Amino acid sequence: MKKEDVNEEITKTGNEEENTEPVLDEGASSNEETVEITTEPEVDEESSELNTLKSKLEEEENKYLKLYAEFENYKRRTREEAERNNKYKNQSFAEDLLSVIDNLERALQISGNSEEFESLHKGVEIVYNDFINKLNSNGITLIDAQDKDFDPNFHQAVMTEAVEGVSSGVVIEVFQTGYMLKERVLRPAMVKVSE
Repeated sequence: MKKEDVNEEITKTGNEEENTEPVLDEGASSNEETVEITTEPEVDEESSELNTLKSKLEEEENKYLKLYAEFENYKRRTREEAERNNKYKNQSFAEDLLSVIDNLERALQISGNSEEFESLHKGVEIVYNDFINKLNSNGITLIDAQDKDFDPNFHQAVMTEAVEGVSSGVVIEVFQTGYMLKERVLRPAMVKVSE
């Protein structure tokens, strides 16, 4: 080899090395870009998957909260219904007793002059008072209607009459006593109302 050939070869080798380095740098940077490009979609994919999972979790939490609220409402309604049923469980029995009370009241309205009658009347009065006390202790009360303003929720007007000195709409006579079981009307009072 001649000296010129060796210099050319070194120059070519140097050029090739120079050319090789930029190619490697470009290749390296393109590899880095490829890695970055590959990483970005993975991160986006993971991020979107995470967002999807978060939204599903939120949906499930909302479903749980709604179901929990519905169950709590169901428990409350059931408890209230049981209390209401317990509170008014004796209603039909109490309604059946009203005719007995009416008969006792009628018996007390009868008048007589003999000692036997007075004794019997006193006995009926004691039974009636005891009966009313037992009803009161079980939440059954009389509707006080005499001289009160007429209220269709508690009174049933069967007659009207114009009376001097009494304003219109006042109960002037009670024909049949009304009764309540706690806050519920068992039977309205049958009354005569002023016009």
